[in-house]
Amino acid sequence: MSKKTRPPVAYKDEQFLEAASARSVRILSEYLGPLDRFRKQLIRDTVVFFGSARIPAQGDHPMIRYYTEARELARLITKWSDGLDKAYRFVVCTGGGPGIMEAANRGASDAGGKSIGLNIGLPFEQWPNDFITPELNFEFHYFFMRKFWFAYLAKALIVFPGGFGTLDELSELLTLAQTKKLEKKMVIILYGTSFWKEVINFDALVKYGMISPADMDLFQFADDPGTAFQLLVDGLTKHYLHPEHPLPAFEQMIPAISKSRM
Repeated sequence: MSKKTRPPVAYKDEQFLEAASARSVRILSEYLGPLDRFRKQLIRDTVVFFGSARIPAQGDHPMIRYYTEARELARLITKWSDGLDKAYRFVVCTGGGPGIMEAANRGASDAGGKSIGLNIGLPFEQWPNDFITPELNFEFHYFFMRKFWFAYLAKALIVFPGGFGTLDELSELLTLAQTKKLEKKMVIILYGTSFWKEVINFDALVKYGMISPADMDLFQFADDPGTAFQLLVDGLTKHYLHPEHPLPAFEQMIPAISKSRM
């Protein structure tokens, strides 16, 4: 009598999981997988750094100071946040790659704190940097799921000079804040006033009625780590640490996931 081989169950069938018919399963995995890890690591909320992947740590690049300043700002934030209670608050979060992303993860590491990297596979530029906390190093396939995790836990956003990707993330989060699709308050800082005012003519957007004058209050400018840090601390304290605005229980912010294998 020949020994029969059992076929794999569907959730272990790689051919099925990589097929178009399982796309919804893959998308759901990029929600539930990070959710489970954030819960286990007690990550309550984040401070997101956006900026160019093309700004190096060393050399004669004209924008190199932004790497150094992003690193210092992330160090200051991490040192400050680690002085709060140990349900991890205001954890530095980046896109996980090189340039400004590496600088921010590196600054958090300098302070001895955790940091998050939401990496995504791209034909060039993107590879997880060495300074992300290993347990918080994520790899995404779907841009929109990565964007969800940037927005969902973020209480503050610092946007350094960058290209298409940075502009995309900035405009998307500004739109969510403008249209009040974000029920929370988010501190948004554009770092590098001259760069941002040259790249985006905000005054023209107001002049031609494309945005309202009040929309200019959605963000602030900063040009040095100390100023940016103070704006962040002031905003986060006002909205999330003031006795009148306590943070909700961790379990309410990130729902529990059953350990059952049902």
